[in-house]
Amino acid sequence: MKRRNFIGLTGLGATGLASGALSAFPSGKFASNLQKDLNATELSATLVIAGGGIGGCAAALSALRNGLDVIMAEETDWIGGQLTSQGVPPDEHTWIETHGAPQSYREYRNAVREYYKRNYPITDAAKSRQYLNPGNAVVSALCHEPRVSLAVLHDMFAPYISSGKLTLLIEHKVRSAEYSGDRVKALKVQSIRSGRSYVLSGTYFVDATETGELLPMTGTEFVMGTESRNETRELHAPLKADPDNQQAFTVCFAMDYVPGSNNVAEKPAEYDFWRNLVPKMSPAWSGKLLDLNYSNPKTLERKSLGFNPDGSPTPPNLNLWNYRRILAKDNFLPGAFKGDICTVNWPQNDYTLGNLVGVSQKEFDHHLGRAKQLSLSLFHWLQTEAPRPDGKQGWPGLRLRKDIMGTEDGMAKYPYIRESRRIKALFTVLEEHVGQDNRIQVAGAEAGKKAADFYDSVGIGYYHIDLHPSSRGNNYIDFASLPFQIPLGSLLPVRMENLLPANKNIGTTHITNGCYRLHPVEWSIGEAVGLLVSYSLKKQVIPQKVRDGKQLLEEFQEFIGKQGVETKWR
Repeated sequence: MKRRNFIGLTGLGATGLASGALSAFPSGKFASNLQKDLNATELSATLVIAGGGIGGCAAALSALRNGLDVIMAEETDWIGGQLTSQGVPPDEHTWIETHGAPQSYREYRNAVREYYKRNYPITDAAKSRQYLNPGNAVVSALCHEPRVSLAVLHDMFAPYISSGKLTLLIEHKVRSAEYSGDRVKALKVQSIRSGRSYVLSGTYFVDATETGELLPMTGTEFVMGTESRNETRELHAPLKADPDNQQAFTVCFAMDYVPGSNNVAEKPAEYDFWRNLVPKMSPAWSGKLLDLNYSNPKTLERKSLGFNPDGSPTPPNLNLWNYRRILAKDNFLPGAFKGDICTVNWPQNDYTLGNLVGVSQKEFDHHLGRAKQLSLSLFHWLQTEAPRPDGKQGWPGLRLRKDIMGTEDGMAKYPYIRESRRIKALFTVLEEHVGQDNRIQVAGAEAGKKAADFYDSVGIGYYHIDLHPSSRGNNYIDFASLPFQIPLGSLLPVRMENLLPANKNIGTTHITNGCYRLHPVEWSIGEAVGLLVSYSLKKQVIPQKVRDGKQLLEEFQEFIGKQGVETKWR
């Protein structure tokens, strides 16, 4: 095997193809049309996961922790999804340091902090902080570089790769699936580098892709876009359903600032288009997209922002530089870094001119290319035209940090997609379950102070309902929610027996996806799915039976509780 292909199969430079990964199928080769068609190599494991993002990683870790063998296939060369390949630092709730997420998620967060304290030239003051925030950012208490999350996740997986329990296929994309009736039999994945194909057979399959790719491939019932108010009775649902009405996606990038330097390059090919674009929104957008004004998500009134890459306050407005800063030089010894580093996931580079979900590969590539042009144009505008506090225009010392994102063009390896295909689930979370106003409407003022209590809870989370502008011209939909539970029913397809979701593809609506799509919730979903597979195999029942049986459900909730999963808010 060529060295390049070997590394592509393991991700960590250690073999993930040990014989232990094949032991779950003693009957021999899987008689698959996929394999016959492509003469592909077959790999087998008890659990096959498509997608190595947050949910996929959490599902794999919880399954591995309970003795299962796992294959995980990831399209990019970085596992971690939002945290790494998409360049999005964690969006979390205010209680995250002590509760409101699985123990394993807090262990991951602690490991990120320890990585900085162990490996970076950090100041004594920063090292002494229990809750070190490497970027001292506004949006998160743990804003940090994508590569640090990548290193931490690699550390968490390394023992399982060495033991042969995990086969990690990076830069492998799912091309098709074989299924019969209510069960998936195999997936075909292909190496993006070599073109070599593999047939992955297993007992259980998890769709942890960013777009819910396995759902149409396996005949699994799903929905996309907006449901109608008639369907869901949700206060903020539109009158008509529209599968093509999806939230904006964003191509993130990283930059730093070197005062006195000039890093301005030739303007991007689509710069003039994006510089003059006024988004067509209802209610109306605040003006041009490339501007330091935008629509206030909660009121939709025009709101001003500040920008100064030296990190100084820009009163009375938020300094965008500090918003998603992933490295604050003041946390490190003098001279260690020329300046701060921040990632750009702002209103100004939300792309609303088309979708990435439910479209052809040609259309996907088209809109992704234009979204990259938008982000490059925003960067060029910041260098050359952004208003400065001193009355001048532009910050030519801004520098695109291609190394931070690990790409040649400086853009994140994969777009941040806020909305996926969603399974038609045994139970769908509606706005009336978690939205504050809708909850009060259906439960009354007193009961409406708490989100719905789900008897089959397998996790908890919190974020306000935050829908970014959509591809059909809806402006922000942003309103209060309540600390919520994750019902097991939302993880179970209405029909399929051995396929489970572990990303933004669970049984939510377009509206409730707005609070179930953030980092710790996605981790919680993946954790629950990995544990559900482990428990179902132990009890020799399909996952739907766990929810149906009172004793089984109670035992399962006790099982996950012992592994650090909270099912109720304190």
